[in-house]
Formats: sequence, structure tokens, C-alpha cells
Amino acid sequence: MRDGIRLAADVYLPDRDDRPGDTILIRLPYDKNGKYTFLPLVAEYFMESGYRVVTQDVRGKFRSEGETLLFVNEADDGYDTIEWITQQPWSNGRVAMWGDSYYGYTQWAAASSQHPALKAISPRVTGTQLGEPVHPANGERTRDVEWGITYLYPMTWFHSQDAYFWEPDPAVRPFSAQVEQVITRIGSRSISYDQWYPRPVHLRRFPTGSPFDARPVPALHTIGWWDNIAPLSWDDVAEIEKRPGWALNHFLRIESMDHESFYLDDADEDRVAERSEAQIRAVLPRMLNPTLEFFEVFVRGNGRPEDIPRVAWNLAGTPGMRASTQWPPAGTRSRTLFGTADGRLDVARPEGASEATWVHDPADLVPSSVSDAFAFLLEKPDEATIGDHPGVLVFTGDAEVRDLDLVGPVTAQARIRSDGPVMDLFVRLLDVAPDGSALRIARGQIELSDATNAAVVEIDLGQLGYRLRAGHRLRLHVSSSDYPEFIPKPGTGEDPWSAVVTRVNHQTITIGDEHGLAVTLSLRDAAD
Repeated sequence: MRDGIRLAADVYLPDRDDRPGDTILIRLPYDKNGKYTFLPLVAEYFMESGYRVVTQDVRGKFRSEGETLLFVNEADDGYDTIEWITQQPWSNGRVAMWGDSYYGYTQWAAASSQHPALKAISPRVTGTQLGEPVHPANGERTRDVEWGITYLYPMTWFHSQDAYFWEPDPAVRPFSAQVEQVITRIGSRSISYDQWYPRPVHLRRFPTGSPFDARPVPALHTIGWWDNIAPLSWDDVAEIEKRPGWALNHFLRIESMDHESFYLDDADEDRVAERSEAQIRAVLPRMLNPTLEFFEVFVRGNGRPEDIPRVAWNLAGTPGMRASTQWPPAGTRSRTLFGTADGRLDVARPEGASEATWVHDPADLVPSSVSDAFAFLLEKPDEATIGDHPGVLVFTGDAEVRDLDLVGPVTAQARIRSDGPVMDLFVRLLDVAPDGSALRIARGQIELSDATNAAVVEIDLGQLGYRLRAGHRLRLHVSSSDYPEFIPKPGTGEDPWSAVVTRVNHQTITIGDEHGLAVTLSLRDAAD
């Protein structure tokens, strides 16, 4: 690198081909040689199409030198690595990048550096603001709810060159004290954790500015319907749409998968935490072929950009991919369903107003539906029983008489208040099958301050591409916690990571009236 630090890289060169060729670069913090990322198999697959492949441990991780620091070195290190590649005898000067999550983020960082050799990127399940803590609300009463991973990630994957894994005990407060115990046991501090807590220091991720202010690079941008960080991906889509140059070079792909590339239609025998080499090889075409087709056009110049769908998307519950010129596709309409006092979701707004209440008890939190939020479809949980928790309100619609396609944004609206100073509102949208099992298909959450004074809030539940089958019902779960995926409020208004004392809160939501609980869906009739 420009400062003399050496980053460890593996170079994969195709056999029997000594000519300079196109290179795919993959920069990640998860061990380029580890089982978790199976990059040797990925490199082998890319090489079969004639690519040279470079995999690299980012600065401060595993075999690479330098300070272990989240996010802030990736733009310059990406530029310098691309520059190094172009100087090698096996490089023809054209570089592309591929990867998931943090190694999707390193692509956006490299794009911000504007190296002229970077011809295309293929970021999957990622976001330019990946891992960023929730910022103060700047006078606004609402803001996002903090993910549990925010403060765990710099204490696990980004503590130092190695990785350390632990889970906080929900019964032990404060959570911050548990971190200090882990630091004592490891024997060193995490610079990445200390830059965020207790007094955040926001170092610039992109020294030369946002990737979307840089020269546009053709991007195949993949989002998973069940990816827990999909909101960050959709935030980037919204930013890209504001910039004509980037919008022209942006190609969106939306698949029925989660963050770890488990798919809704996986066979039961493939839902295993540690996939065999044969299982990994079997999924590689699904993961990598869209990227190879994209690079064939935008790196090698074979074919036309018009040959790549502007939006390729899977309607969950149906086979194959669909194509459209925009997202959401043309021809959708909206339907609003209203919560009722007797726990139904109805197309008619209830006459008059009433209130429904529930309890937020920090000693009895509503559990997250999976043990690993990044691998939701590994477990593909039945969330029906979560509705039995005393901290959850349940609202269920009528059975659909015919198949219905839910396509586009989903939002919920309500007037809420609490007897505590800060209130979290979680809204989950479920598909309830005739046998009573329930699959979560959308969700959103929001934090309200000064919560003793009622406020009308709107919750973004994300985007949907899902076929609701005849005989199935929609259901809402309304609650104030989802632990351990989100940091739970202590009930006192204090910072939830450092609070010692907890208190039970009684939460209230309006039913009926102009601002009663309602969910608005985008939909269209099922055509095939």
C-alpha cells in the first residue's frame, strides 16, 4: 500500500493461458483461505471462464499487516490493490470486483476511489453505510432501532487480526460492562469498538466523497428478500436513483435469499450451517453466473448493455427470474388493511377509535425468530408461536380467495405512546398458511422519543416480491423488542447499551380513527 503496509493476497491464474487477462478482485475481512467464505472454490469457478482472480485479506485482518479498523481504509487500499494488479504481467489492465456483505462494501469503497482500471462491480447483500451506528435524531422524535450486531461486530470479526465470538447475556446489565470483561480476557482493546462507544468518532469511510458522487461504474447490485441488512441496500438504491449517471449504470437483481445465500426454495437437506464442498459447488452457478454474464458485457465488451435486464427479480414462491425496466414494476396498486379491536386485519377502517396495549418487559423480551439473523432461511422459522408472547399484539386478515402477488413497498402507520420516555415499535408482516404456520415476509421498526406524548409514526417494512397463495392469510405482529437481533430498550430512557436499571413499560397503539394501525401493501393479481 502507499504507506508501506503489506496486504496478503492469493493470486489464481488459469492453467494453460499465459496471456494477460481480465482480473476479478475480492477484498474481505473473513479469511481469504477459510471455510466460511470458500473463496478457493469461487476463484476456481471464475477461472473456468478465463478470469484471473485475486483474493485479499483487508488491512489488519488475518495475514495482512496494519491496524484493524472498520471501513475507513478500504477506499485507498482498494485503489492501491487495483493499481498493483494492473502492473502484473498476467493483467491486461481491466479489473472487476465481486463479493457479499463487507466484501460488497469494499467494492463501493473502491468505486469511490475512481481507479480507471475498475470496469464493473457486483456487490451482493451490502450497503455503503454497512455497520454504521444509528446517529442522533437531530431534533426528530423518531429514528432507527440499533441492531445488536453494531457493537458486537467490532468485538468479534474486527477486534484484531483474529476473530473472537461471544454473545452477551441479556440478564446481565449493562451490556457495555460485558464488553469490558471480554476485552480483559482477550488482553487488548478493539480500536473499532472504541471509535464508536461510548463517544462516537465518525472517521470518513470515503476520503474523496460518496461512491455515488464518483465516476459511475457499471454495477450489478444484488439484494435478498430475506437479507437482514436489505434496508441498507435499498437506501443505496434510493441514492443511486437521484444520480442519472449512476442510475444509467445500475442493474438491480433481487433474489429470494438471505444474507448467507440460503434460498427460500432450498431443499431441506441443503439447510445446514456447514455446507459440504459438493453442496457449495452446487450453489455456485446460482451465485456467480449472473455476475459472469454481467462482466461478459461490461468488462469484456461482448454483447450489449440492453441484453442485461435493468431489474431482474424473483417473485418468491414461484420459479425463475422476472425482468422489468424499473422497481417496482409498472401495474401495481395499493391495498390498505386496518387493525381492529378484535385482532383482525380488515379492508374497512373501524368506526370510532379505541386503543390496544401491550407490555415491554426488559426481563421478558420478545425473542428473535432465528439464532443467526444473517441466515434466516437456514432455519426458515415458523413465527406463529411468537404471537403467544405477552409482549406481542396479533392482527390477522381473512384467507385470500385467489393467489395474490405482493410486489413493491410495504408501510405501516399508527399513533403510539408509552408510559416510558422512549418506545420501540416493531411491526412484522407474516404469511399464515392453512396449517397455522407463519413465515415472516416483511418487517420494520422505529424508535420514538418523548414517547409519553402520542405521535403518529410511519414504519418502512421494506420491499416485497412474494406470492400469497389462495387460502393463506396476512398477519401483523406488533411488539417493542426483538432480541438479540436488536438492542432492547431498558424502559428508563437511558442508552440501552450502558443502562443498568430496567423498568417495565406499558405501550399503547390506536385502533381505528384517522391514525389507527394500518398497513399499506403494493400488489397485483397473480398472472401466472
